[in-house]
Order: sequence, then C-alpha cells, then structure tokens
Amino acid sequence: MVAMYIEAVPNRSSPPAILLRESYRHDGKVKKRTLANLSKLPPRVIEGLRTLLRGGVALEDLSDAVEVLDTWPWGHVGAVLGTARKLGLETLLSREPCPERDRVMAMVVARVLDPTSKLATARSLGDEAHLVALRNELGLDGVGAEQLYGALDWLYVRQEAIEGRLARRHLEDGCLVLYDVTSTYFEGRSCPLAAFGHSRDGKKGKLQVVFGLLGNREGCPVAVEVFKGNTADPTTVKPQIDKLRERFGLQRVVFVGDRGMLTSARIEEDLRGLDGVDWISALRTTDIRKLEASPGLQPSLFDARGFVELTDPAFPGERLVVCRNPLMADERARKRRELLAATEAKLDAIVRATDRPQRPLRGQDKIALRVGRVVNDHKVAKHFVLEITETRFTYRRNEEKIAAEAALDGIYVIRTSLPEAAMSAAEVVRSYKGLSAVERAFRSFKTVDLHVRPIHHYLPERVRAHVFLCMLAYYVEWHLRRRLAPLLFDDEDRAEAEEQRDSIIAPAKVSPSARNKAHTLRTADGLPVHSFQTLLQALSRLGKSRMSIRLADSETIEKLARPTPLHQKAFSLLGLPL
Repeated sequence: MVAMYIEAVPNRSSPPAILLRESYRHDGKVKKRTLANLSKLPPRVIEGLRTLLRGGVALEDLSDAVEVLDTWPWGHVGAVLGTARKLGLETLLSREPCPERDRVMAMVVARVLDPTSKLATARSLGDEAHLVALRNELGLDGVGAEQLYGALDWLYVRQEAIEGRLARRHLEDGCLVLYDVTSTYFEGRSCPLAAFGHSRDGKKGKLQVVFGLLGNREGCPVAVEVFKGNTADPTTVKPQIDKLRERFGLQRVVFVGDRGMLTSARIEEDLRGLDGVDWISALRTTDIRKLEASPGLQPSLFDARGFVELTDPAFPGERLVVCRNPLMADERARKRRELLAATEAKLDAIVRATDRPQRPLRGQDKIALRVGRVVNDHKVAKHFVLEITETRFTYRRNEEKIAAEAALDGIYVIRTSLPEAAMSAAEVVRSYKGLSAVERAFRSFKTVDLHVRPIHHYLPERVRAHVFLCMLAYYVEWHLRRRLAPLLFDDEDRAEAEEQRDSIIAPAKVSPSARNKAHTLRTADGLPVHSFQTLLQALSRLGKSRMSIRLADSETIEKLARPTPLHQKAFSLLGLPL
C-alpha cells in the first residue's frame, strides 16, 4: 500500500527541506522515497497539500472554512441554569426526569432572567427569542403556554414534597426560623383566594392575596403559603408552627416574627405552652406603654450597648430587651416636627376661612369635615386639641401627649421566651433584626427582580403554584447573589463589618472592601461593579454559535465566544466551567 505525505527534513544550519514523499512496502519492509522538493512553495500551499493528503478539503480562502449557522446569547442562561443544577434543583423537583420537570426548570430560570407571564415565557423560548439558549440547554421543543400551565399544575401537586426536601437541607432541630407575611394585588375577580384586604402595595380598590414566607436564619427560603386576601397576619402563625412540627418533623424550633403578627393574644393562644417551641418578637406601642413606669425605660440606664434587659409581671415567662437607638430617636423627632408644622399650616388656612369677611366657612359639620381631612392626612390628630363651633375653629397642640410619645422615641422592645442560657440579649436582638432578610426577599419577589405581581391566574391551585415558582426562583437568586457578591455592590465581608460594629443597636457597618467598591465602582480585580440585573445583562453578551466546517462529512458544532475577564470571574465564583 502506497501513502503520500509531506515531511520536513532538517538541513544543518539552513531551513529544513520540505519534501513530498511516499511510503511503500517491499519484501516485507517499509521503505520511502522522495517524489518532489516543495521547499520553494509558499507555506500556505504546503499546508493545503498536507490537508489534501490527509483526506481533508483545502480552501482557497480560510474565511470560507467555517460557516456560522446561528448564534444566541448564552452566558446569563449558563450562569443561572448551571447554578440551579449545582444546587440540585432538578432532584428537588423530581428524582425522575420528565418533560414537566424540564418545563418547570425553564420557568424558574426564566423568572430570574426575564419575569413575564407564562405566555410571554413560552414565546421567549421560541426559535428567534432571547431565551433560545435555555430551550437548547433543556432540550425543549415546541413549548407553548398550555404546556407551561400543565407544568405549573404538576408543580403544585409536588409543593409539599419539595418544601420537605428544602427543610431537610436548610433546617435542623433547634434552629431559628424567620417568618413574615406580605400581600400583593390581583387582576380579575374570579379567584376565590382574591379578596379586599390591607394593601401593602398601595393599590386601592384592588383585590389582594396574602402569602407568608418561611426562611432559615440566613434568610434562605424554605416554604411559602398563600392565604385569602382578607386574612389577618396573626392567623397565619399557627399553620406555620404546625408545618414546622408535623410536616418538617422539627421537635425544637425558635420562631421569629414581627410584632404585628406575634401579638400577645396570638402568643397566648398558639405558642405559650407548646413543648419545643420558643419565639422572638417585639412589643407593640400599646404594650410598651405598660412599661412606661419601669426603670428599664429610663434613658440614663442604657449603657454603651444601647439596650437593657428586664422582666415585667405584665409579660410572665418572658425576657424583655429594651433597645434605644439615638439615630432613630432623632429621626422620629424630626419627622414629628415636620408633620405637626405641615398640619398647622393647613389648620391655619381653615381658621382664616372661618374669619374671612366674605363668604366665611360656617356650620359645625362643614368645619369638622375639613378639619378631619387635614388632621388625618398625616395621622397626627391625637397631638391636637380642637374646638369647633358653628362659627369658629381654634386649635392648640396637646403638649402632654406629644411629650409622652417623644419619651418613647427610638425605643423598641424585643420579647422572647428563650432563657438567657439559650441565647444572650444581644443575640436575641440580632435574631429579630434577621427578619430584614425576609423583607429583602419580598422586595425581590414584588418589585426588584421576580415580579410576582400582578397575578392573573384565576384557579387557586395555579395562584399557589405561581407564588411557589417565584419562591424557587428566589431560592436560586439567593444563592447566586451570595456567590457573585464580589462582583456586586453587595458586601461580601459582612462578618468583618459586624466585628467593627460598636453595638447590635448601632447601624450596620460597611466593610472596607464594600466602601472601596462603592467609591471606585471597581472590584479588587479592576472589574466593573454591577447590580444583580446589570451583571446578568453583561453575562448575556457571552454568546454561543452553531457552525459548520466545510470539510467532507463534517458535522455542526457549538462554540462559545471568547469570554471576557468579567465572564471568567463570574463563572469562577459560581464554580461553573466555561
């Protein structure tokens, strides 16, 4: 058998000789002979001949060697989907692969990247849309809105099982659990869950749905539950305690909730006397007034820590940690002065209206109606003494009530059933302040990232599944933010900043690295600092292409664009390969 090839032969101090040779077998031995000397040919021609001899195709113009068939943004999808898979989200949803699981994964990732309706998400997964990379990575074909709704129904059936797996992963016996409630407005009037209630979104005249979020000490979401829109916050507590004890199997737990939810009545009815259940909350203003005669409320007794611990017969079996924040006191005093001054300016206008010579304001009812609108506008009616007759209106400040309220400026009281041996007073305050992590989750749910509202579903099961889907998206986002913190304006050195804090009552400190990022807008590596959303946009500029190499029997291949230092850093922080 004869085979031709090109060989470079060393030529002492001269350039190597480029020879066209063939090998053959003679008398059982392999021999070779030179057919031509190619040394004078241009290197491009020599390489073309070498390619032909190997069975390839030589092209006159190398730019024609590769044909790009398609290209799409990939980096943002690779980061979010890769993190979701690394977190084991697919296994959390279902241990067995199925089309519904892939569609739920697509909706979770799409909710982080581009929170829209199910119909818009289905369109975004189309051939020429911006989430085509997500469709390709999950192997989805022809996904429409109906398939996504079906996957949403599939998710609803599995919510309890998925939450149980999350609880086993992030909660343990004796742990601290954060719980808070919010509401969001609803579009339409057909869903039984939608009802008129307290609107935290400021949407007057809109039906509401209420949902409560359970998280661990760090704020990682574990479970969410949807309630009817007119459900009072305190009535949602008992279902969460039952969930922790019965569904999640926790024998001991410390439940942290805000003062509007863990009221004295709710504590007495649902928590006190439950074995293994302790709680941390705060006193409402009406309860704090019961302590006004207590020595613990005297400002002179607050030490450098800003808090003092006491007990009171009005709250048996509880530790009370009375905290005083001077900055908060100054802010409340300033706000009160401004509200009183603004209200007095409006009241003076009413006084002038009753005294004017032409068409004066008359009638006790008419005067009272205008006065009521003014004093209720800024919620300061209790600070004024009003005198209204048929022809006159006068007012004065109620200095006694103003002084009584000012005495409590900056003071708040944390209450807990935990003994001192189980948790120090400073740690009790820190644990209560941990509720801010759930509040951040609600901001992400509702306004910043995930856009849970407005809700258009009219079946209760789909409303619950939609909110649960948003919780799973926030679960992925929560981990993304922690891992990408060095590239974000977030403070990745919180422990260092906490050590610099003078007291748990004092405002949180910012670490030197976070201050430097905010000042220079650059990371320690010299990369630009981003918000979470702009970082996702920057990652989306890392594209992937499908291309064909014009050789015999060649197949199409997929190739990433060359990643920038920012792309490399982000994927390195996420622990994902490029």
